[in-house]
Amino acid sequence: MKSVSVCKVILVVVLCALFLVPLGCKSYEQLGETAAEGRRRHKRTLRINRQEMMADLDAIMLLDKPSKLTDKRIP
Repeated sequence: MKSVSVCKVILVVVLCALFLVPLGCKSYEQLGETAAEGRRRHKRTLRINRQEMMADLDAIMLLDKPSKLTDKRIP
């Protein structure tokens, strides 16, 4: 039972992070880049971070490896 509650807590924290992080500061551009380039870089960074978080969650929940329960291939 304890592992289920820990998984739920982790899931809630990740979901909060996914929805609250993009609400941060709106100043995307740095010196030498346009506002569009800054937004594009910011969106790419957020997308990569989300992908890495999902990969980490899959590894924690053991969803990243195929099951070895049967030797027969199921379509």
